[in-house]
Amino acid sequence: MGIVGAEVEHRAFNRRDRIRYRDKVQRDVAALGQLLADAEFVTEPKLAGLEVELNLVDSRMRPAMRNAEALAVVDDPAVVSELGRFNVELNVEPRSLGPRGLSSFEASIVETLRRAQQRIDAALPDPPQIVMIGTLPTLEPHHLDLANISAGGRYLLLNEQVLEFRQENIIIDIDGVEDLHLESDSIMPEAACTSTQVHLQVSPDEFAAHWNAAQAVAGAQLVVGANSPYLLGRRLVAETRVPLFEQATDTRSAELVAQGVRPRVWFGERWVTSIFDLFEENARYFPALLPITDAEDPEGELAAGRVPRLPELNLHNGTIYRWNRPIFSAPDGRPHLRVENRVLPAGPTVVDTVANAAFFAGLVHALAHEEEPIWTRMSFGAAEDNFRAAVRDGIRAEQYWPGVGQVPGPELVLRTLLPLAARGLADRGVDGADADRLLGVIERRCLTRRNGATWQIDAVAAFEDRGADRRAALRGMLNGYIDLARSQAPVDRWPPLSRALRDGAASEANERT
Repeated sequence: MGIVGAEVEHRAFNRRDRIRYRDKVQRDVAALGQLLADAEFVTEPKLAGLEVELNLVDSRMRPAMRNAEALAVVDDPAVVSELGRFNVELNVEPRSLGPRGLSSFEASIVETLRRAQQRIDAALPDPPQIVMIGTLPTLEPHHLDLANISAGGRYLLLNEQVLEFRQENIIIDIDGVEDLHLESDSIMPEAACTSTQVHLQVSPDEFAAHWNAAQAVAGAQLVVGANSPYLLGRRLVAETRVPLFEQATDTRSAELVAQGVRPRVWFGERWVTSIFDLFEENARYFPALLPITDAEDPEGELAAGRVPRLPELNLHNGTIYRWNRPIFSAPDGRPHLRVENRVLPAGPTVVDTVANAAFFAGLVHALAHEEEPIWTRMSFGAAEDNFRAAVRDGIRAEQYWPGVGQVPGPELVLRTLLPLAARGLADRGVDGADADRLLGVIERRCLTRRNGATWQIDAVAAFEDRGADRRAALRGMLNGYIDLARSQAPVDRWPPLSRALRDGAASEANERT
């Protein structure tokens, strides 16, 4: 779920809690404003971070509800639980991008996952396999029961609060190639979403430019990175994770949606001039979901010459799921700011994940330093239209770009955005060969018109063409996906699964089902 702030435990809230919390958030926002004006923020070295959400599956490709067992044997503080019992999350230590930071990210993730899987294989019967994918295609409705929520009070607490706000069940209604309608009495459908979050540390003066640039390229990220075409047996849209996440955590009733009340999973509605704009919007538009008040006195901390932690501001921010989220942190008394990009799905492979991060980081850096900023030449609505088109159509989506017009997404990436990303990575000191290797992954996806979503769709079609039903086709596809992902070859180099299928593969898949 990506809740920012301290770990929270299961508890009940009353009306006074909410009033007290609202007041404290307002005080924190004011304190942040003073910090932005007066404090010295950590700006060097410019660090980047990664979080990758993962799934566990059993030998029959079904979700394995065993994250507590798996985490116990993995015994690595970098690998932690997530919302569903079939989810875990990998947190990668922040580091500088240049000159070999991107390769370092890649090597670190590969080694952590290798070690984690090795320990699981050695210690557990019928060991679950770790899968890096945007939505787990073999999920079925009964897997998303509240009984399969991860242990820990914070998940139950969040579930209770979302349902308390809605006062009715959660409705998942996605129109796609095939349609899906699901009613849930918990937030567990959100566990089907597994994402990659890229963190970029920036200075206060640079934050708005980086956030605006990140919003402007959200569509392009999904053109090349979509990896979530299937959910609960249905082929929906290229990046089904986006509408699913938006609906699974929506605290609004149908009437509030009709009134135009802002959703907690939010693209936004305008370009910003400061990080302060976003935190002020949070306080103004969104009621407290987890009104837990800390004893910190932000005014007292400032008066004493110390940097307050602003725990209420951070906890509140962590329950508002912007696709590019502002982050304030001061863990050691030294404040710093980050843009947390939440657009990307996980996978298909580690190199694909790091290539996506490299494309994003380089592109945002270049756009943030242009003399004529993109957000002065492009409407915010056009940026959101690009995002929605890419959610729907992935690598087949059209995108608008100032000076270029409305063009196929791969053409925009190849001719305009990849050169910008290369320039941005070079400016950040990334080794040229490293940048070329990773941006080459993005380039080949555009040339082949293949990303994770298109590979999955083609593989399922290959199984179905040979007589497999949808359930068997999804399991067969996922089995092939896992095997190819282990090779660490990026998805643009994966062979179509149809080449590997013999005449009996579909019937064998049906038997396994």
